[in-house]
Amino acid sequence: MNPATVREVRAALNEYSLHPRKKWGQNFLVDKNILKKIVDACDIDPDGYVLEIGPGLGALTRELAGRCRGVLAIEVDRQLQGFLEHSLEDLPGVQFVFADVLTLNLEQELVRAFVLKEIKPYAVCANIPYNITSPILFKLLEECLNLKSATLMMQREVADRITARPGGKDYGLLTLTTAYYARVDPVTPVSRNCFYPKPEVDSRVIKITPHQAKPVQVTDEKRFKEFLRAAFQKRRKTILNICADFFHTDKQSCTDVLMESQIAPLRRPETLDLGEFALLLEVFSR
Repeated sequence: MNPATVREVRAALNEYSLHPRKKWGQNFLVDKNILKKIVDACDIDPDGYVLEIGPGLGALTRELAGRCRGVLAIEVDRQLQGFLEHSLEDLPGVQFVFADVLTLNLEQELVRAFVLKEIKPYAVCANIPYNITSPILFKLLEECLNLKSATLMMQREVADRITARPGGKDYGLLTLTTAYYARVDPVTPVSRNCFYPKPEVDSRVIKITPHQAKPVQVTDEKRFKEFLRAAFQKRRKTILNICADFFHTDKQSCTDVLMESQIAPLRRPETLDLGEFALLLEVFSR
């Protein structure tokens, strides 16, 4: 059974007495064209491995398994275990972990599942629920040191924030933190009509590729992230007030530093790019 249409999904759910669970954002993709676009975007190594987060009923899992040596699918909903293990039993390269992805060391799970001597670059594919998009994204970027790329489907509003340009309302902490770690490329929009049950919002698929070298160099990465976070806690503040508060500097001295850095003191944080934030951290830290 490979449920990739509304009729097939309904049949699978009825046969196993299952129902979509809203708390985990279970809206099953029922568009085979979108499935193919997602798998194509993953740029999978035929001799490599893919880590899938949230396989649902396994339609994407099956497509991924046909293009690589193995797929490790991580699913939080244990009620799907019987269905997934039965429907994909013909694919020996598919392994499952039924747990909350945020509690796992993902690279250790890959090593354990496929008895690897060492971790090699791997791809991630995921359909991420809205309420845990940021935690999953930063787990991948900060903890998965051998991640080659992550192809992620998420709600359109979140994808718009990740890909926003300076000056817009969507531009903010999520945009800048993601840009610090990775390049982001759009893959495809996904209509709400491509899911069963149909959600209330549309989605987008994006591909995230970690930088080989960070686009900006900072001497204190932890403090840099704190500075970015502080800048967008009250985004109507000027960069003058933000820097004065964060670096505990009087406003005249702060103005002098900003002018020397060719950054107008009255600019808002959403108009500054990643390089300008990095520059400010370095000059104020001196």
